[in-house]
Amino acid sequence: MSQNWLTPDWEPGLALPSLPIQHFLEIQTKVLFLDVDGTILSGKEINIHQSVREWVTESKKHLQVHLLSNNPSVNRIGSVANQLGLTFTCGAAKPRKKALMKTLEELNTNPSEAAIIGDRLFTDILVGKRIGLYTVLVKPLLQNGYPRENCKVQSLEKKVAGLIGGVVQ
Repeated sequence: MSQNWLTPDWEPGLALPSLPIQHFLEIQTKVLFLDVDGTILSGKEINIHQSVREWVTESKKHLQVHLLSNNPSVNRIGSVANQLGLTFTCGAAKPRKKALMKTLEELNTNPSEAAIIGDRLFTDILVGKRIGLYTVLVKPLLQNGYPRENCKVQSLEKKVAGLIGGVVQ
């Protein structure tokens, strides 16, 4: 595995609602792919925090935003998408490329014009790197909209990535 496949292009140490949208405009991003569980919502939560709603609303003024989730539930991911007024893909099987490539094609977008934002190295970052998207690793969200400071899963993924040659910030 190429070591840069597990190295996000940007790891700001922030949760989604704190990311500056201007950053994506400066790097000429046209499409944002957002992970759902952990990135937009905490765990099995169904109520989207106001800070996430505001961030998505602002980002939609400048960018096309699409939800990309491994969660196979059309009802759950569709409900999240409906709350935010977004299109979505569920059951994406990240880090497999097929669903993301199909969505890029449907959106008539080149990988160089897209970014993926997620909380997992071995799914969100890896699929983005495999296709050539700009990748952003965020801190997972808590129910209150704040970042989870000590996420055991993300810490474990970083350790494993380091052991197999990935460079993680």
